[in-house]
This record gives sequence, C-alpha cells and structure tokens, in this order.
Amino acid sequence: MPHPRRSIAAVAVALAATLLAGCGKDSGSAAGAGGAAVVVATTTQVADLARAVAGRRADVRQILKPNSDPHAYEPRPSDVRAVTGAKAVLRSGGDLDAWLDGVLRNAGSDATTVELIKAVDTRRARGGLDPHWWQDPRNATIAVARIRDALIAVDPGGRATYAANTAGYLRRLQRLDRAIAACMAAIPAARRTLVTDHDALGYYADRYGIEVIGAVIPALSTQAQASAGEVAGLVRTIRRAGVTTIFPESSTSAKLERAIAREAGARVGPPLYADSLGPPGSAGATYVGSLRANTRALVAGFTGGAARCDLPG
Repeated sequence: MPHPRRSIAAVAVALAATLLAGCGKDSGSAAGAGGAAVVVATTTQVADLARAVAGRRADVRQILKPNSDPHAYEPRPSDVRAVTGAKAVLRSGGDLDAWLDGVLRNAGSDATTVELIKAVDTRRARGGLDPHWWQDPRNATIAVARIRDALIAVDPGGRATYAANTAGYLRRLQRLDRAIAACMAAIPAARRTLVTDHDALGYYADRYGIEVIGAVIPALSTQAQASAGEVAGLVRTIRRAGVTTIFPESSTSAKLERAIAREAGARVGPPLYADSLGPPGSAGATYVGSLRANTRALVAGFTGGAARCDLPG
C-alpha cells in the first residue's frame, strides 16, 4: 500500500500539472531575470555546483531546501511549475532524488535532463549503489564539467562564461582536495575512525583513508531504522575501537547519537553536512564550505582537539 503522505503529494503534483496544461506556461517560469535560461537542480549540492558554473548567466533554482533530508522529500506543485519552465534539469541521481521522475512526467517538460551520478565514479555499499558521490571532491570536478557542457548545450551564447567559471572553480576544488588529503594524512591511521548518522560519508572516507566503523542507521538512506540489537552492537564497537567522537548530521535529529555516545563513553561532535548543505550564513552553506567544515570537525574529533586543519577557501 502506498504511503498516505506520498499519495497526497502525488495527487497534488498531478493536479498542478493539470492546471498548467489548462493555463499554459506563464512567462515568469519560462525564463529567469533578464531572459536568463532557467536551470533546475534537485539537491543543495548540485544547485551550488551549478551556480558556480552559471555565475550570473543562468538562473539556477534548487528544489530541496538547506538542511532538508532528500530521502524523505515529497514533491510539491511548485516543483512541477519550475521544471515546466526549465531549459535544463540537473539531478544528483540514485535514490536521493528518485521522486523527480513523477515531477518530470507531470510537467511534460522537454528540458535537457542530466543525471550526474552516471558521469562520476561510484561505489557500492550494503548491497546497493551509494548515491553520496559528491563527498569525494574528485567526483565534484567531474560533475562540474558535465554541468558546464549541459549549460553550453542549452545556452550556446554563454560558452565563454561557463568555461571560464568552470576552470576557476575546478582549480579551487583541486586545491581544497589536496589540502584535505594532507590534513588527514598527518593523523595516525588508527585514529581515523568514523561513526556517523547513516552511511553518507563513504566516498569521503575512501578518498582520505578513513575507516567507517559504524553508523547509527546502518543503511545508505535515513529512511531505514536501527534495531535495538544493532544499536547495542554499535555501542560495543565504539568502545572496542576507542572512538572518542560520534558525528550527527545537519539534516537529521541527533537524539539517538547522544544516547549512544552516553552509553559508549564518547562525545557528540559538530553536525556534519552529509545529505544537505546548510542555510545561508552557515559554515556549510556552499559545497566548498561543507567540505571545509566537515574536515575541520573530523580532524578535531579524531585528535581530541589537538590538531587543526588550515584549508583554502
């Protein structure tokens, strides 16, 4: 039986599509300010990467709000309107934005759709495809180049702008990646052990030599639930491995992490930006900012606050 809230959301999206078909596209949704091409991005990370490429040339509109959980998102009628007027739709891929399929069907849009997970290097975990590809900055560089090509395809007149913006941003990502790798390499491998909310940091861990020894929700999605036995087993693992800090995530509640930390004799560290970027003004408001904030939090947690990590902006 379908989940009742998702059924209601599907009806609302379908109704919006019917109204759009009857009224036609409004001029405000077909183009951005000054006639700029409208680009719709599903997740906060994809939207930020797209803005880095687009600059002021294109109007990038993101569907998910900061600190929202993409696994639990329910499409709104406004999403149909946004997609209907878009020249390009950028999706992260995997189960993070599988809900976009219904939005695209109801919008009847002819927008170019790019699924970025198909362009990057992926990993499998817990028997499935790990959708959190952006946690490895090397994947972000691949995605940015793919976004550049998509924007040029729908707006050839912006080729020079998109190419220049991409080149500058790629240099920035590459400097940051090297700096993070150097910070992590300075920490003994035995101390680079990670426990977080769910399995969202696997790409980051693989890139920087971190061992993920457990997750409060032992799954790739926050929609799963941990059993009492799994929680007890995680507490034993934390004690045995000598983990000193457990890291919650910015888009989920830390209540269970706090309980586990008390039981295991560990601390609760700062929330990590895993599935979502943070709101404007926060340390994780941008993709680069999220990597910087996560790295600083992890370095402090792994070393008990003894080490600091200087990272380029």
